[in-house]
Amino acid sequence: MDRGIIHALQRNGRESFRRIAAALGVSEATVRARYARLCDQSILQVTGVTNPLGLGFESQAMVGIRTTGPPEDVAEVLVNWEEADYVVVTTGRFDLLVEVVCADRRALLDVTNRIRSLPEVVSTETFLYLELWKQLYDWGAGAGGPRDGDGEERPA
Repeated sequence: MDRGIIHALQRNGRESFRRIAAALGVSEATVRARYARLCDQSILQVTGVTNPLGLGFESQAMVGIRTTGPPEDVAEVLVNWEEADYVVVTTGRFDLLVEVVCADRRALLDVTNRIRSLPEVVSTETFLYLELWKQLYDWGAGAGGPRDGDGEERPA
């Protein structure tokens, strides 16, 4: 049932609980309760998704960061920065990946300099986005297997 609610909201974030309930064959109250639980547990967040480059922000980039110690210490700082919209601890060449959105390249330079000035940061590498081709937020609707272009499950 949770996946059905999530899938309906991924297709249309403004879908009514009444229509979702009808499609799932349950009461509207059941859908409301499940929706509230999914939100309370931070499993689901319904929000408008934008393309920052299409809104006039001139610089969007992914910054790879290497740290001297636990990357969580740097992540705790970066999650509070307005420019950072994605912060993840990772394996491989970088300890952290941080997506930043800035008004222009000067602002991007300022952000990367701020990152470099953090005492736990060893090095950074910045990947400037030139064009956004795909951005999906439809995880969770299927059974966890490979998906085709519309988010539906397909055989592996």
